[in-house]
Amino acid sequence: MKAEKPEKIEASRLTRHIGFWMRRVSNAVSLSFARKLEVSGVTVAEWVVLREMYGGDDATSPSRVAELTGLTRGAVSKLISRLLQKRLVTRRESSRDRRYQDIQLTATAIMLVPKLAKLADETDQEFFATLSRSERRTLTAILHKLGALHDLNQMPVN
Repeated sequence: MKAEKPEKIEASRLTRHIGFWMRRVSNAVSLSFARKLEVSGVTVAEWVVLREMYGGDDATSPSRVAELTGLTRGAVSKLISRLLQKRLVTRRESSRDRRYQDIQLTATAIMLVPKLAKLADETDQEFFATLSRSERRTLTAILHKLGALHDLNQMPVN
């Protein structure tokens, strides 16, 4: 006895979905930026932590970095360990409470962050230069609106 094939129901094409195009562009932008960061020995996730720490208080706590980035404390802990190995942050017991730690950017990281930010700017320019200023403002406003509506406050690190 031969099994009957189910009747095919109309299904929308992938390319008809806004999310498909957003993901396609986002993946390309992220990959390009990640490749540029590789030269400096920093990952996108490490860049997020360094950039969020840059310009803030001299020393901060891992829990504060988690708040700033929207990452879990466990993820932040792993990233800080990697940044310690790369000598981009230092860690010491908190002067306020020995149970806590303060982390701080090293001089090397303070000099590196603006260079990496320039790479991020260049990547944006490469991908979005074709848009007029008005189109960029509109696109940014739409993405902010969607982010706020869906409470998207976690930093994209992949």
